[in-house]
Amino acid sequence: MKITLIGAGNLATSLALALKKANHEILQVYSRTEESARELAQKLSLEAYTTDLAAINSDSDIYIVALTDNALTQLAPTLSQGRTSALWLHTAGSIPMDTFTCERRGVMYPMQTFSKERIVDFSNIPVFIEASRPEDVSIVKDLAYSITKTVIELSSNERKYLHLAAVFCCNFPNHFATIASQILQEHNIPFSVMLPLIDETIGKLHNMQPRQAQTGPAVRRDQKVMQTHIDILIREQHPELAHIYNIISKSIQDYDQL
Repeated sequence: MKITLIGAGNLATSLALALKKANHEILQVYSRTEESARELAQKLSLEAYTTDLAAINSDSDIYIVALTDNALTQLAPTLSQGRTSALWLHTAGSIPMDTFTCERRGVMYPMQTFSKERIVDFSNIPVFIEASRPEDVSIVKDLAYSITKTVIELSSNERKYLHLAAVFCCNFPNHFATIASQILQEHNIPFSVMLPLIDETIGKLHNMQPRQAQTGPAVRRDQKVMQTHIDILIREQHPELAHIYNIISKSIQDYDQL
């Protein structure tokens, strides 16, 4: 398929490389900044890139918009003007398909955390799709299956809950790792000592339910250890972390009673 990619960030980079590997023809890359557009175009061995929305070509079968949610919401209603015969897809988890106003519209949401510096194996990423017309559902499904082995149809409304769950599974734990890194750094302990623990925590979830895998002082209701941790955080002048510790510990105990 002939594809134009609108966006050159973390997700767009991994997606573009996966599409190229699957022998799709990427005609052009758009980005707001020339550096990002040029960088991705070079990775694709592509000369055609632009920072001008008016210069986006009209020759592609599919336009994939991989922008931030704010930029997508702002630009989607007008992007398809003059290109309404093509299929327009976005890659956002929490934005409805109908943010596009054209007839041929859809979603191809790869649920994964992306970074330009770490290109992931797309074949293992679940991709959630949706399209406004049955014939376009088949096209999006074929496109998705060309880069991954797991493709699931999901409506815009259902995808909102998927994205919410993903924030709890990915973004929040990563923030907790950031907090842990800060605590360790303040006491000259390398964060690398946490990696085996993190790996085993995730590894257990492949064959255990999350509630069964829960360990630690909160689920044991070890008030003495928990109070020690709270006292340390307050003494080290981290009252906001003590507050987070209390809230999460209470949530663990509440779920354990369900």
